[in-house]
Amino acid sequence: MIVLRYLLFPFAILYGIITSARNLFFDIGILKSYSFPIPIIAVGNLSVGGTGKTPQIEYLIRLLSPQYKIATLSRGYKRKSSGFVLADAASTAEILGDEPYQMYLKFPEIHVAVDADRKNGIEKLLAMKEAPEVILLDDAFQHRRVRAGFYILLTTYEDLYCDDLILPTGTLRESRSGAKRADVIIVTKCPPAMTQVDKEKVIEKISLDIPVYFSSIAYDETVYNAMETKNVEAVRKQSKLLVAGIAKPQPFFHYLQSGSDAELEYADHHHFSESDVKTIQEKAGDRVIITTEKDFVRLKNSNLKSLFYLPIKSSFLSKADDFDQRILKYVSTKNPRI
Repeated sequence: MIVLRYLLFPFAILYGIITSARNLFFDIGILKSYSFPIPIIAVGNLSVGGTGKTPQIEYLIRLLSPQYKIATLSRGYKRKSSGFVLADAASTAEILGDEPYQMYLKFPEIHVAVDADRKNGIEKLLAMKEAPEVILLDDAFQHRRVRAGFYILLTTYEDLYCDDLILPTGTLRESRSGAKRADVIIVTKCPPAMTQVDKEKVIEKISLDIPVYFSSIAYDETVYNAMETKNVEAVRKQSKLLVAGIAKPQPFFHYLQSGSDAELEYADHHHFSESDVKTIQEKAGDRVIITTEKDFVRLKNSNLKSLFYLPIKSSFLSKADDFDQRILKYVSTKNPRI
């Protein structure tokens, strides 16, 4: 696999030239970017998948929703609908995509919308009677047609963008220089016990005059379904089936597993078929089934017995207040109510 990636290096050079030219055209105005009169925060990455965008969007919702009317807008990856869709009581994971549907269920007080054309999606949201005061763009770092007011770039501790190469040799969607568009960088999925020395080494590697923050994934101490909850400590002692259709599921498995557990791993955003559900139930037998929150929204109507999910949150290792104040200052400055 590594040999194949390096054989594809000439294509990576070509891809890099194309993406760099596209960025240049937006920078100098040959391709038009559109701004809007409300605060827009874009959360994204330079690499393909698995950097923790959804937990970070949820963090921003918790931070901002007590003071502002919030909307999230994403393309709705792998949804079976098209165009602009605003989440409502009839929505499903198939209509919205799993992550937007998860947000809709978790935060019913906000607007959750999907549209591959982010400009059109923003215009639709602003035309609503109850228009949002802040819009959070999910996975929109490369969506240059919309000019957000604040860009958050995510990169994982184990796979820093500055150590990566452009597709198809590496996993970068564009050149590393794209990081310069960020207002802040968050290094995600860090070890909770990460030292200050380790942080300084990462900051030195990134080598940009941009604030760098460090976060980890905080797992809940309880698993849930619609009817009941279970304490994680008790669940760890049980024999169970762990099911994950996410990028890099090993930390999820590691957090819950004991020696007698079975595991089933599927591709990220996997659509579970009837055959998949049958396989899961047969493998589980009488054991409890624990899945991720994202997978649960696709499995909750499948009639699987004893199905629970484990929520996660983004948790800053330090300087959370500094990050919060930076966001709140931007939003209050740009919000037309102020």
